[in-house]
Amino acid sequence: MASLAESLALIKRGAEEILVEKELEERLASGKPLRIKAGFDPTAPDLHLGHTVLINKLRQFQDLGHEVMFLIGDFTGMIGDPTGKSATRPPLTRDDVIENARTYEQQIFKILDPEKTLVMFNSSWMNGMDVSELIQLAAKHTVARMLERDDFNKRYSGGQPIAIHEFLYPLIQGYDSVAMKADVELGGTDQKFNLLVGRQLQEAYGQKPQVVLTMPILEGLDGVQKMSKSLNNYIGISDAPDEMFGKIMSISDDLMWRYFELLSFRPLDEIGQFKKDIEAGTNPRDIKFLLAEEIIARFHDHHAAEQARETFIARFQKGAMPDEMPEFNLPADTPVANLLKEAELVKSTSEAMRMLKQGAVKMDGERVADPKRVLVAGTSHVFQVGKRRFARIMLS
Repeated sequence: MASLAESLALIKRGAEEILVEKELEERLASGKPLRIKAGFDPTAPDLHLGHTVLINKLRQFQDLGHEVMFLIGDFTGMIGDPTGKSATRPPLTRDDVIENARTYEQQIFKILDPEKTLVMFNSSWMNGMDVSELIQLAAKHTVARMLERDDFNKRYSGGQPIAIHEFLYPLIQGYDSVAMKADVELGGTDQKFNLLVGRQLQEAYGQKPQVVLTMPILEGLDGVQKMSKSLNNYIGISDAPDEMFGKIMSISDDLMWRYFELLSFRPLDEIGQFKKDIEAGTNPRDIKFLLAEEIIARFHDHHAAEQARETFIARFQKGAMPDEMPEFNLPADTPVANLLKEAELVKSTSEAMRMLKQGAVKMDGERVADPKRVLVAGTSHVFQVGKRRFARIMLS
């Protein structure tokens, strides 16, 4: 049984903000299991590592003995979350939502304990709400408060339209907390406004307001923008082990620590020791191996993680690859053919085109054929032309 101090330390790991921390301490000190809520709109069929930042935190609450409520926003998903959007987003169809929700249930139990997880759908109470009840809900918040939200404010000030239904989204997300009697709600930093609406509505309905815990938005492979499928900088939790391993190994050494903090279940003391090991001369690649293996074992199994590591080593570290090679920092929007020339692997772009066509160019051990291919900023790749020409290219 963890002490109050140990529980707080685990809960606060990686967290951006807790509102109000004193309230959380008081609820933890009561010794009663808390009701922990996190909601996910099933807007796409697959989850990526960015989504798992919240799910990992839910697992930590489970390990501390609390009741986890995984909310699938099948009702709100049809409205469309306006957070961060500069224009009204088209809603999903009911069929899209149901199909995506089914895959979410399959994927989350790679992290959460199914015996200790309550999966809920907000359609179960929203479908039963009549028009008069919805109007009563809307009466508990004001337009002025809604326009305090940054994205709404910017759109209003800039003359961009805001549809009425978009105001309903944070209201319904907040009402979910009322229906679920949440003690704590988790969300990304971009969800802070919506989470606070939940606090306000719980008070309006005579409940004790929930504690809000926000988690950082995980950067994608580029180390700059948030992990997103649309930006192609993501690691999907259903990716094949070899693909997942290669993507993790491509992140920068600095970004590795961010991933350790938010994605790893290793103790912080152990991660701190890894940093000391690198300062003492350990190759950062070897520490990154440990991160990749842990994540792959979570979503596949330990054997798949070991095999992925062996495949990576065989592909990149055995044979003709030298221990040292020239390194270049080049713009990410440079096509591959031009990268090869700038990295002095070929004498001209025409030679690059010829070598690409012949299948004589490899990136991270895989053949590259498209001369116009553009890579993700913030990543690092080993390029090989022929048998003896190598260069490591960092993209910015």
